[in-house]
Amino acid sequence: MASPKKKLQGLVAATITPMTEHGEINFSVIGRYVDYLVEEQGVKNVFVNGTTGEGLSLSISERCQVAEEWVTKGRNKLDQIVIHVGALSLKESQELDFLNYNFILILMQSLYYSLTTLTLLDVLINFLKEVAAAAPALPFYYYHIPALTGVKIRAEELLDGIQDKIPSFQGLKFSDTDLLDFGQCVDQNRQRQFAFLFGVDEFCIQRFINFVVKLGFGVSQTKAIMTLVSGIPMGPPRLPLQKASREFTDNAEAKLKSLDFLSCTDLKDGNTDACS
Repeated sequence: MASPKKKLQGLVAATITPMTEHGEINFSVIGRYVDYLVEEQGVKNVFVNGTTGEGLSLSISERCQVAEEWVTKGRNKLDQIVIHVGALSLKESQELDFLNYNFILILMQSLYYSLTTLTLLDVLINFLKEVAAAAPALPFYYYHIPALTGVKIRAEELLDGIQDKIPSFQGLKFSDTDLLDFGQCVDQNRQRQFAFLFGVDEFCIQRFINFVVKLGFGVSQTKAIMTLVSGIPMGPPRLPLQKASREFTDNAEAKLKSLDFLSCTDLKDGNTDACS
């Protein structure tokens, strides 16, 4: 059974992929991003190339380069780097199993349109087995986010006997609002030492999230907000996503200031263009 160098616990930041105004990856700021998370936020675990990181909008080559940059810049600073390897193509997922860090899989809904719930669970496990087998020494995690994948199973069902089928299985990232399912995952698997990562943006910093959700909230807006609070230029998202509007950025900036949550020096000096 695979064992991570350090147990995966505590906060895990779902990282943004910084981009230039032309939609190219801005590798030059990832080192600053690592230092910001570690030194200013006390976060030493990251999840790279996930939904927030626009992983499925990147080519396989780009995903490899982004992962390698996080590994390089995070060496001796980060405890765990979790690499998302999910893709519609099994071969692409296997190709991404290349770094000696944890990884997470996401499945897309178009694979399973005509399957029953029971068959879906069987097919899902078989697919996970194939991906995990490509890197058997790495701890393997499943990314449970049914709102995006369309994979409508209970995470609790997946865990039943999973290590007999996938020895490297270590846990899952749970991005769903069904807290009963999440609670049962934790309660019924205490002896297995699985790691359960809970990640639903709307359940964090609720006063601010509730405010921005009313304005329209997604990856584009997340990049704008992260630029505001960190001072690191995250840039726009890659097409077909559109850049957050100036109205959104201005309203978010005002709300952040009212909550004393704004640390961008350039903004405090009046230079809003540097942080939008």
